[in-house]
Amino acid sequence: MTKLLFDPQIIPVESLAGEAAVKAERLTADWLRARFANPPQWLPENTEEQLLRKKTTAPMPASVLIPIVVREHGLTLLLTQRTEHLTDHGGQVSFPGGRVEPADTSAIETALRETEEEVGLDRRHVEVIGTLPDYFTGTGYQVTPVVSIVHPPFDLRADPFEVAEIFEVPLAFLMDGMNHQRRTAEFPNGLGRRTFYAMPYDRFFIWGATAGMLRNLFHFLRTEPAGL
Repeated sequence: MTKLLFDPQIIPVESLAGEAAVKAERLTADWLRARFANPPQWLPENTEEQLLRKKTTAPMPASVLIPIVVREHGLTLLLTQRTEHLTDHGGQVSFPGGRVEPADTSAIETALRETEEEVGLDRRHVEVIGTLPDYFTGTGYQVTPVVSIVHPPFDLRADPFEVAEIFEVPLAFLMDGMNHQRRTAEFPNGLGRRTFYAMPYDRFFIWGATAGMLRNLFHFLRTEPAGL
C-alpha cells in the first residue's frame, strides 16, 4: 500500500509560482475549443514527482478526465476527494479517472468510463476537446489527461468506495500562478527533499499529480502563438 511519508498540508509555503493569470477572455468554452484545435508550441513542466518516479518497471497506463463545467458565473473544474482507504492517493483531491482496462479502446474511453463509474457523469454531457501530455506519477502511473467541456444540467452520483466528495473550483482560480504554491518536504531514510505544487481552495488541498497536471493546463492556455 502506498502511504505518504509526510503531511503536505503542514509543510510551509516556500514560494509562489507567481506567473500572471490566464487572460479572462481565454476562459470560455469557445476559446478552449479553438486552442485545442490549433495548439501552439509549448513545453510541459517536469515536476519532481515525475523525475523521482521508479523507472525499474513499466508505468501503469491510466487516464483522467479534466471536466471543465460551463456555469453561468464562469467555467469551473470538477474534482473529487478520494476516500481515505484507497491504496493509491487515498484521501487526496483528484480528477475522475483510473487504470486502463483491457476493453478500453483509447485513453479517452478510459477517462469517460472511469468518470461514469466514479461520479456518475453520463458521457452525453461530456465534450472531449483534446488531451495534454502524459503525466508520470511517483506511484508508477502514466496518466493521460483528457480535457473536456461539460454541459449542465447533469446528475452526479459518487461511488462511495472511491469518492468521498465531488466539488467544483473556479477555473480562473486554478489558472492563476499566484495561487500555485511551492512547498518542499524532507523525506526520511535518506530519500532527500521534494518540492511540490499545492493549490489550496476553500477546505480542499489540491496538490501532487493533480496540481502537476493543472500546471500543464495552465502553461498550455497561457502560451502565446509563435510570432506574437
